[in-house]
Amino acid sequence: MLLNKIIKIVLPPDKWKATVIILLGVFIGLGFFILKVSKATSYLSDDPQTCVNCHIMAPEYATWNHSSHRQWASCNDCHVPHNNVFNKYYFKAKDGLRHATIFTLRKEPQVIFIKEEGEEVVHNNCLRCHSNLLEIDQKLVVNNFSHDRSKRKCWECHREVPHGRVNSLSSTPNARVPVPESPVPVWLKEKMSDRK
Repeated sequence: MLLNKIIKIVLPPDKWKATVIILLGVFIGLGFFILKVSKATSYLSDDPQTCVNCHIMAPEYATWNHSSHRQWASCNDCHVPHNNVFNKYYFKAKDGLRHATIFTLRKEPQVIFIKEEGEEVVHNNCLRCHSNLLEIDQKLVVNNFSHDRSKRKCWECHREVPHGRVNSLSSTPNARVPVPESPVPVWLKEKMSDRK
């Protein structure tokens, strides 16, 4: 009985059914188109080229690509938590939606700075990968010197690891950054070139 009432409320009147079906088809089609154009499924992977889907990440990609970390760590190895799979994808989704919102609204800065939450994740991942360098008593041993690391971030000493000085692409002048492919379909490009 309750189910029938809900169905009557949700279903449009007969004269509107065709219009509603067409509009739903358009919105669903636009949704799939947006997922394809934004390469949404690529964000589920750990491929560093995913990060240059947004042009503003080109300096970060280029400097990482010229660093010693390139052969050992992808972007996600440093910038995403690894304590469990749910937290990893939750963090990626939350951070990705924030990035997408900023880029969609054209509010991206010229130079990107990591947020406090991201700093904590990166610091924890530095410690996770380089734990063999740490002593049990929270001291970092470097060249027979002991430095307290409990209140400091790794990049206070290792400032240019792995990105170097990232101000713009001029920080890596000969860098080659993969260019995302155009979202314009081939048939439309051909149609436009025929008009010229």
